[in-house]
Amino acid sequence: MTTPAPPGLTRPDTDPLPDPVPLEGGVGSVRRAVDYSAPVGHRPLELDLYTPDGTDGAPPVVVFLHGGGWRLGTRRVFCPTWRDWDPDPFHRLVAAGFAVASIDYRLSGEAVFPAQLHDAQAALRWLGTRADELGVDANRVVAWGESAGAHLAALIGLTTGDVVVGVVDWYGPADLTTMAAQALPTGIARSDAPDSRESLLIGAPVGQAPELARRAGPVSYVHPEAPPFHIAHGDADRFVPSGQSRQLTNALRAAGVEVVFSEVTGADHLWMGATDPGAIFDAAVGFARRVTDR
Repeated sequence: MTTPAPPGLTRPDTDPLPDPVPLEGGVGSVRRAVDYSAPVGHRPLELDLYTPDGTDGAPPVVVFLHGGGWRLGTRRVFCPTWRDWDPDPFHRLVAAGFAVASIDYRLSGEAVFPAQLHDAQAALRWLGTRADELGVDANRVVAWGESAGAHLAALIGLTTGDVVVGVVDWYGPADLTTMAAQALPTGIARSDAPDSRESLLIGAPVGQAPELARRAGPVSYVHPEAPPFHIAHGDADRFVPSGQSRQLTNALRAAGVEVVFSEVTGADHLWMGATDPGAIFDAAVGFARRVTDR
């Protein structure tokens, strides 16, 4: 069952949609800057919706959540180290037959957790409300995120019911209470610092607010009915230790949830140093195809 909207959260369910703009290569079109939620007291939240041409029936949807430590980032960038890909990952997903909703969410300077989770859930509700108008299948959603966005993708996969049929989690935090202990000796970010990304997310230093930190971690929401997960992480990640992904993988397996975990040798955060980034992307697309019967 989908988590209900928190009090005071409105949704622009009937606003006119912007016209679609054709994508290069004739693979589909994109509607940019579509309002999907209007949290009271905050800016309207937008998404870019890419849709493929010539699919047999309504296509499944990849809901993409950008990274940036919950405090920055843009829905226009799939992975910062892949900015020069041509075609870019959004176009490649459309060419593979997926609609893609790349969403904004409130950053930690605007609101603390769980606002970000509420925003991602609002995007799913908006897609469900307007699926027929958009020509997409909002009951076959793959939540896909990188870094902070992977943390949110995992959370909506674990909390949002049957519409999320799979989760792609690239180097996402899984348990804020264990990140500091798992950090590499060469680690750059310290999650237990008062001004860390993680502390800013929950509105308190992680070490001083263990219950807040626990409630913000996907491992706290693992349950046997969770959808399949595809988790990938570089073993040289200096920002989010790969132990986070191993911990989530172990928790999912213990609950009987299908999970594929790939630890990429020599890769740092954002897939820096990965020798075959195309294979990393293609493996995730193959997972998305399988769980959506695409």
